[in-house]
Amino acid sequence: MKLKNILIVVKDIERSKEFYHKLFGLEPILDNDGNMILTEGLVLQDESTWKKFTGQDVIPVNNACELYFEEKNINAFVEKLENYYPSVKYVNRLMTHAWGQKVVRFYDPDGNLIEVGTPM
Repeated sequence: MKLKNILIVVKDIERSKEFYHKLFGLEPILDNDGNMILTEGLVLQDESTWKKFTGQDVIPVNNACELYFEEKNINAFVEKLENYYPSVKYVNRLMTHAWGQKVVRFYDPDGNLIEVGTPM
C-alpha cells in the first residue's frame, strides 16, 4: 500500500487552484466535478462535495494538520506570498528554529494550515 494523495476541503476550487499555482507552482491534472487533483498529489475537494460524501461539516482553521513545503529561497517565497496575498493570516512569520531551519506558517484562503521551510 502507498499513500497517493492528500485531500483538503475548499469553498471555491478555482480560487484555491489559483492560490496553489501562484505560490507553489502546482498544476491541475484532473478536474472531476468537485474534485481537482493537482501536481504533487494535492487534491482540492469542494465543500459541498465533502458534505455530500461524508455527511459531516467542515471545521476550518482546526490546526490538526498542515501541508509542508520546502523552499531554498524562503525570503523570496515570503515576498511572493505578501505580494500576492497581503492579508494572509500567519501562525508565525518567518522565523529560525534553534536547529537553524527557517520556516513560515500561514493559512490558505480556507483555513488549511501551511508550513514552508528551508530544506534540512
